[in-house]
Amino acid sequence: MKNPWEKIPLSDYESHMKLDSVMQLQAMNEMMRGQFCDYPADSVMVLGVAGGNGLEHIPEGKFRKVYGVDVNARYLQETAKRFSHLEGLECLCVDLTKEVDRLPPAGLVIANLLIEYIGYECFQKAVQRAEPTFVSCIIQINTQDGWVSDSPYLHVFDGLDAVHHQMAEPDLEKAMEQIGYRLVKSREHPLPNGKKLVQMDFRS
Repeated sequence: MKNPWEKIPLSDYESHMKLDSVMQLQAMNEMMRGQFCDYPADSVMVLGVAGGNGLEHIPEGKFRKVYGVDVNARYLQETAKRFSHLEGLECLCVDLTKEVDRLPPAGLVIANLLIEYIGYECFQKAVQRAEPTFVSCIIQINTQDGWVSDSPYLHVFDGLDAVHHQMAEPDLEKAMEQIGYRLVKSREHPLPNGKKLVQMDFRS
């Protein structure tokens, strides 16, 4: 059975995410600047890289290796095209629910709006495989209106109901503690529709 993310066109995903009523693409882009700059690591792995949103904030010469990981091969093709100039970029098509053994090690792991679609246990396994010193996550905290914001692209995401997991900050912190990571920073970014993005950073 295919992962439902493999069926969603990148153009629809990005168009939905950057709507004025959603603003998640823009918010995440701004937050990623800090994710790339705040921690001393010479390699970084972005889980759920999609079309590469935020990669432009990588400081020149900071990372020896930049891994972009996604389950959708077409997303990765676009990322490779958009960021062909990015030194050390390697795109890996990996289904994190069953192929975590294919992940290489990395000093910093970034996972934005990803844990929602693989669950805490799969994320724990991915982190344990990559063995980073630092982990930076962005999760979405939802209102009662549902987890996908209303938009003309709403039904593109219908198949994701089968893989979506509700996120809670204490649950993520507990899951990371179980594998030896402590919370070192947390920040919130409110969204126009009442939802919010929460960044939680961990260190081993």
